[in-house]
Amino acid sequence: MMLQGKRSVIVRAPRGQTQRIRPAVVQAGKRATVVSRCSPESSTVPPPAAEASVEETKPQAESSNGNGVVAVKDDKPLPEGVLSFVTPPNSENFWTQLKLAFALPWRRFSAESVLSFKLEGDISDQSRSTFDSGLSVPQICSAMRKAAVDPRIKGICIEIGPLGVGWAKLQEIRRYIKYFRESGKFTVAYMTRAAEKEYYLASAFEEIYMPESSSLSLKGFAVTGTFLRGVLDKIGVEPQVKRIGNYKSAGDQLLRKDMSEYQAEQLTAILDDITNDFVSTIAEARGKTKEEVLAMMEEGIFDMQKFMDGGWLTGLRYEDEVIDDMKKRTGGKDDEVRSVGLKKYSKVSPTVFGLAGKKKIVVLRTSGAIVGGNSNNGGVITAGPFIKQLRSLAKNKNIAAVVLRVDSPGGDALASDLMWREIKKLAEKKPVVASMGDVAASGGYYLAMGCNKILAEPLTITGSVGVVTGKFNLAELYEKIGYAKTIISNGKYAEVLADNRPFNASEQEFFDRNADFAYESFRNKAAGSRGLSIEAMQAGRVWSGARALEVGLVDALGGVHRAIEVAKQLAEIPEGGGASASSSSMLMPLLMAMASGASLETAMAGVMAASGGFNGMAPFSANSMDASFSASLPQFNNAFQLQQPGIQCVMSDVDAASVGGLTSLAGTASSQGSSDSFLSEEGENPIACAFEGLAEMLL
Repeated sequence: MMLQGKRSVIVRAPRGQTQRIRPAVVQAGKRATVVSRCSPESSTVPPPAAEASVEETKPQAESSNGNGVVAVKDDKPLPEGVLSFVTPPNSENFWTQLKLAFALPWRRFSAESVLSFKLEGDISDQSRSTFDSGLSVPQICSAMRKAAVDPRIKGICIEIGPLGVGWAKLQEIRRYIKYFRESGKFTVAYMTRAAEKEYYLASAFEEIYMPESSSLSLKGFAVTGTFLRGVLDKIGVEPQVKRIGNYKSAGDQLLRKDMSEYQAEQLTAILDDITNDFVSTIAEARGKTKEEVLAMMEEGIFDMQKFMDGGWLTGLRYEDEVIDDMKKRTGGKDDEVRSVGLKKYSKVSPTVFGLAGKKKIVVLRTSGAIVGGNSNNGGVITAGPFIKQLRSLAKNKNIAAVVLRVDSPGGDALASDLMWREIKKLAEKKPVVASMGDVAASGGYYLAMGCNKILAEPLTITGSVGVVTGKFNLAELYEKIGYAKTIISNGKYAEVLADNRPFNASEQEFFDRNADFAYESFRNKAAGSRGLSIEAMQAGRVWSGARALEVGLVDALGGVHRAIEVAKQLAEIPEGGGASASSSSMLMPLLMAMASGASLETAMAGVMAASGGFNGMAPFSANSMDASFSASLPQFNNAFQLQQPGIQCVMSDVDAASVGGLTSLAGTASSQGSSDSFLSEEGENPIACAFEGLAEMLL
C-alpha cells in the first residue's frame, strides 16, 4: 500500500487552523495521484479508537441566520456513555437462569459453549430480517452484550476474513468486543489473510492466531485519486460542472486531470487521523509503544514467526489446532466443540438478561445515497417514506426519544432538505440525537444537523457542506459517431439540460444561480444549527469525526450506545427507570390479510414484503439511484463509499446500559454465505430456519 522509495512530508498548521498542501507524490504521465502516509507524527490526532468518548465541544450561545434557523447550545455536559461491563447481582442471575430454563426450543443450546461466527465482507449498518443472510453491526454488538452476561457462554472465537467496511463500523464493533472481554471470558480471533482493517479488529481480542503460512500485511495507508478529464477530452465529452466550495471534490474526477491542493489537504488530514488512530489502538491493545508500532510497519514484516516473536500475534496455529483448543475450553466431549452460531444466538432476547426498560427509544437507521422520489426499492434513502416514519414517531406517546443513525454520503438536495425539515419538527416534540456511521457527508450531514445533538465515531467521514451539479455536453461525441439530435422547445430555459450543446450565456447564469441558492441554503442552515459562523463551514470540506468535534460540527464522539445515553439525558429518563419490554407481532397483520379473503400464501407474501422479510429491506426503503449526472436540482455528492439499503426503525427498551434495537438478524455480506464459523460443525437446516422464523414472527 505504500509507494516504494517515496517519503511523504507534511507541514501541519497549529491546532484549529488549516494550511494548504500539495500532494506528497505525483506520478507524472499517469491519470492518478497517490498520497501516502505511514507516520502520524505531525498530525492533529484523535483519541485512541478504544475510547468511547472525549471532551465535548465548548458551549456556544444562541445564534441565528437569515433562514430563521436557530441553534441553542446549553451548558449541560453530555453523558460519557462509556460501555463498561458490570457483573450482574446474584438475584438477577437467578431470574436469568429461570428464564433460560423455559426458553423456546430453538433458542436453547448447551452450557459451557463458545459463541463462534465469521466476520468478513460488507457488514451492514442495519438490522435484517429473520430470512436474510449476512451480518450487521447491530446484530454483532447485541450478541456481544448478551454473551457477556449469558452463563452458558464461556467465550467467543471469531474468524476474521477480508473486510469491506469503513473504520467507524470497526470502532463500534471493537467497543463491544472490549465490553465482552471485561466479563472475564476468553476472546479468540483467527485469521488466514489480513491487512490493516482485519488486524485492527482482531486487536480487540485477547488472543490472535494465524497459520505460519498465512499473510499479514501491515505496511501503512494510502489514498488514490483517479481522474477522467483526459479520457473525456479524447472521446468528445465536455463535463459542465458547477462546484461550490474549494473542498467539494465530487466533480474533480470529471473536471481535472490531477488532484487539487484542497482535495490533497483534506484527504491527507483524514489519512493522518486514520494512521494515528490505528497506531494508538494497536499500541494499547498489544501493550506496545506507538514508536514500536510504527517501527513494525516500517520494517515490512512478512514472516509470521517475526510477528509472533514481536508480540503482534499470540501464536501460530492452523484451523484444526484452534478447534482442538476450543474442545478443551468447552464442556463437551473430547471430540466435539460446544458452540453456538451467531444466527441462532441472535434469537435470544436481551430481556432474558434484564437488558431492557420501560420507556422506549427508537433507533432509526438510514443508510445509502439520498435520491428523489418515493418508491420503495432498496439501496437508497427517499424523502416520502422517511418523512412518514418521522411523523409516526412524533405521534407515538410511548416513544421518549429518537436516535437517528446516519450512514450516507448524500445525494438529492431537495430530498435532503425535506427530511431535514421533518427531523427539526420531530426534535421540537421529543429529543432526537444523530449517531453517524462510516460517513455522514453532504446530504448525510444535512440530516444530522436537524437533530438536537450530533455524535460521530472518531473516524466518521463528516461534513462536506457544499454543492456539485452539472451536465455532460456530448456535441463533439455525437459528431464523431454520426449521431444527430434536434430539440424543439418553448421557454428560455427549457433546454438548459440539453446534452447536444453547451450552456449559452443565459443558461449558464441561470444554472449558476440555481446552484448558489441551494448552497447558501445548505450552508446557512448548517451554520445556524451548529451556532457557527458562515466562514467556519469551509465550503465542501470533509473531516474525520475527531476533527469535526474540534471545529464544532459534532457535539461528542461515540457510537450508538453513547447516543442513546445522550437521548436518555435529553428525555430526562432517570437511571434504572423501567423494567418491561414490548415487541411487535406479525400475527395480527397475517390474520387481517387472511380475513380479507387472501390465501395463506398470499397473506404471508404480503406480510413478509411489508416487513422486508425476504429481501431484507425495510418497508420504507427507497428507489434505485438514477445514474445520470444531469439533474434539474443541485446534487449533494461525495466520493466516499456508498453504504447498504434504506431506512429501518428498531425499537429499543432503555436502561443505564441499553444499546438499543440490536436484536434483529443480519445485513448484507458481499462474499460470504453463512455467518457461522469453522467451529459450527453442522450447518442449520434451511427448512427448520424458515419454520423458526415464522414462529418467531407469530409469537
